[in-house]
Amino acid sequence: MAEVHPKFDVSLVTPEGDAFRGPVELLIVPGAAGEIGVLARHAPLVATLKAGSTRVYLDRANEEVLEFATGPGFFKVELDTAIALVDDAVNVKEIDDARAQEQLEAAKAELAKVEAGESNADRWQLEQRVAHAENQLAVSGRT
Repeated sequence: MAEVHPKFDVSLVTPEGDAFRGPVELLIVPGAAGEIGVLARHAPLVATLKAGSTRVYLDRANEEVLEFATGPGFFKVELDTAIALVDDAVNVKEIDDARAQEQLEAAKAELAKVEAGESNADRWQLEQRVAHAENQLAVSGRT
């Protein structure tokens, strides 16, 4: 008989809405100081998150895991509930490597124009586009 692990509620939220919401056995998020693993009945916690891989273990016994390339944000655990507020979350199965690579190259090219004084594009927005594309490629494991 498979071992049953207690579950807790998780919300992975972006400015566009929920990327994931539901009961899980284990959650691993990319904390600013290193990965943070959370099980049911975890102590209250507030932390900052960096861009990276967020893994949602729905059923560890059957290796049912969802992985997301998530942007930076904030994380809170309280009363068997965890919420990650991130600027972006893309399911690793939905990452289009070719598109991410194209976005990376286009953003880097435009950033080079800004640095050369040939463009008035917003530097911060371009840097975010570069970071987002690099994170998707890194999490998908194809960089």
